[in-house]
Amino acid sequence: MWRDLVGDVLRRERLAQERTLKEVAETARISMPYLSEVERGRKEASSEVLAAAAGALGLGLGDLLARAQGELVRLAARHAGPGRGPGSSGARYDGMCLAA
Repeated sequence: MWRDLVGDVLRRERLAQERTLKEVAETARISMPYLSEVERGRKEASSEVLAAAAGALGLGLGDLLARAQGELVRLAARHAGPGRGPGSSGARYDGMCLAA
């Protein structure tokens, strides 16, 4: 799930910048097939690879992880339903918190 979220954030940012996978991979100095796999959530990338991909998009590693964490919080809230999210009585929070 986490690698899917991180990959989604990378892909959305790349597309928002109207850049190709090839351009970003070359800037990040990682292979295009590997970046594609990371974007699709099929590879568990190292922090170094994530930092390089984020940097190629003008983001810091902390920015990338914060965006992915925000997506995780939104997903957790959506799945919890009304009155079952964090802070409600007897609620259990299954999200992940990251410090960058």
